[in-house]
Amino acid sequence: MAHDHHHAHGDHSTSKIRIAFFINLGFSVIELIGGLYTNSVAILSDALHDLGDSMSLGVSWYFQKVARKGRDKEFSYGYRRFSVLGAVINSLVLVVGSILILTEAIPRLFDPTTPDAQGMIYLAIGGILANGLAAYKLHGGHSLNERAVYLHLLEDVLGWVATLIAALIMLYQDWPIVDSLLAIFISLFILFNVYKNLKKALKIILQGTPEEINPKRIDELLRAIPKVISTHDCHIWSMDGQYHILSIHLVVEKYNELQELSEIKQKAKDLLKKEHIDHATIEFETEDEKCDPC
Repeated sequence: MAHDHHHAHGDHSTSKIRIAFFINLGFSVIELIGGLYTNSVAILSDALHDLGDSMSLGVSWYFQKVARKGRDKEFSYGYRRFSVLGAVINSLVLVVGSILILTEAIPRLFDPTTPDAQGMIYLAIGGILANGLAAYKLHGGHSLNERAVYLHLLEDVLGWVATLIAALIMLYQDWPIVDSLLAIFISLFILFNVYKNLKKALKIILQGTPEEINPKRIDELLRAIPKVISTHDCHIWSMDGQYHILSIHLVVEKYNELQELSEIKQKAKDLLKKEHIDHATIEFETEDEKCDPC
């Protein structure tokens, strides 16, 4: 029954992400057309942002389904690492798009062109409603994937609020430069977040130690287990930023029965679970034993 409940929840999560994907993608197309029609680089930069979000949602939707396949002979740890590849691809698309927007927006600072403020207002209201609806669909999600996408969509809503304010200013004041300034701000904001995401993704790909895990604390916890003398050859990495893996050697006292070793291993795994280690491989050694990897 518990398995059925988990399966049903997975279907529900996938369904919510799918709905948010189509809402975001549909409005991104409207934005691109509207940005060209209103001659607003701010709208175009937001369209780019929303298109990037649509790709993220599409990747999230796809991998939410793929993750249910579990591990197989081709990918013994499962398919989680594919989500990191998707994040890198999305980030590179956003970098290229942001640079294109900047090359259009910066020259307009010195030679401003007046956008259609009235059209921008309508698009901004549409953006707030579309992104707000997509965020609402993912509000209260249980998975980290759902919560991450929800926060991203919430950022989009705030971006559209800024666009609406800029459009209202230009409606009553002849300040066309506001459009270019907003486009530059949005593009730089996107590039800043892309930098953070790429940095995290590359660390995962290069199998760096997850930031929330302290190897020294793990060593202290495991050495506190009775009959464990020391630890070494500890390796910690992450599959996707959420699922963490550890392999370690425990040096134990001599002449331990198999049952005792089993109890030590279970205590170690229980402690590691509390330290956000989802998968642990533990090897036992005695003090006199030679450790080849070391």
